[in-house]
Amino acid sequence: MIQLRRSGDRGHADHGWLQTWHTFSFAGYHDPDFMGFGALRVLNQDVVQPGRGFGEHPHDNMEIVTYVLEGVLEHEDSMGTGSQIRPGEVQLMSAGTGVTHSELNGSRSEPVHLLQMWVIPSRRNTKPRYAQRAFPAEELRGGLRLVVSPDGADGSLVIGQDARLFAGRLGAGDRARQVLDPARRAWVHVATGSVGIGGEALGPGDGAAIAGEGELVIEGVEGAEIVLWDLP
Repeated sequence: MIQLRRSGDRGHADHGWLQTWHTFSFAGYHDPDFMGFGALRVLNQDVVQPGRGFGEHPHDNMEIVTYVLEGVLEHEDSMGTGSQIRPGEVQLMSAGTGVTHSELNGSRSEPVHLLQMWVIPSRRNTKPRYAQRAFPAEELRGGLRLVVSPDGADGSLVIGQDARLFAGRLGAGDRARQVLDPARRAWVHVATGSVGIGGEALGPGDGAAIAGEGELVIEGVEGAEIVLWDLP
């Protein structure tokens, strides 16, 4: 079964310096039918204006994955980490017992466009940790590349949940074929461009909940960047 979640049906807030879209209930946006999808609690798509961002704020007991689409995101946290995250890079912060951090647009002239996704951990109150990795463009192009997993398979970042994140860039005519366990569930999010799934066209910001399927075929239509969560 494939259930679509159209971009226009998401929550949206315009803060001037920040345009943010919420696939699931978040902050001032509440939809009792979209409180998350299994362990995937938050899927936000943000555009942050130059020189602006999120000042220091706390998190705990959440696995936070950030994927930059355009621009540069600067990160600092109470673990002593300072980093820049660029397109094709994935950041994973396991908040555990508690961490504070800030996220700022690292450019004075260009916006930063990103996805931030929160996953509920399988264990609470673990030691906070940070990881980041760049995935070469050729590994993302034309298919789906594992970037987050519970066991670090294929050089992916390790998450504290039985969940896997795949990322890919699909051009016109590309076909990404993903084998799924019908007992599990999956969520696809189209960040940019357009794809076809099960005879349906999905454009920027569209998502799809997948359940009871043994295989999923995603067809590239126009310069798409997508992520797929495989979830318990």
